[in-house]
Amino acid sequence: MPARDYLHHIFRTSLENDGWKVTHDPYVVPVGKRKIYIDLAAEEDVVIGAEKSGEKIAVEVKTFAGFSEVEDFHNALGQYLLYSFALSKYETEREVFLSIPEDTFEEFLDDYFFYEALEYFKVKFVVFDPINKKILQWEKWNSIKQS
Repeated sequence: MPARDYLHHIFRTSLENDGWKVTHDPYVVPVGKRKIYIDLAAEEDVVIGAEKSGEKIAVEVKTFAGFSEVEDFHNALGQYLLYSFALSKYETEREVFLSIPEDTFEEFLDDYFFYEALEYFKVKFVVFDPINKKILQWEKWNSIKQS
């Protein structure tokens, strides 16, 4: 199993604080003869009438804390695309997101090229505040859900 990002547990708490129920930690997805490990899977805990409904997500936790933010971005984008493809085959109702800490979002993704790359590839992401353990923004490119 791959190593966890150092903000993994903080992001998990932020997600739970936002009303999500973590169902898998990690989320194992079969791909051909192998498996991939997505950091978390969660469901929105919503009850409408007698039925439970809500979104299902898988989230890869990223902090861009390596030696090169560009290399970290490259790796995160590659993981996201592979995970999205795998879930399109395995579990179509679950959406993949990258989690991005607020400081990375403000300092690195303020460079429009990288933000535009996220938009070009329709990378869904969630921005979180690791200090207050709070979700700040969900980006799905069609609509933004503010928390």
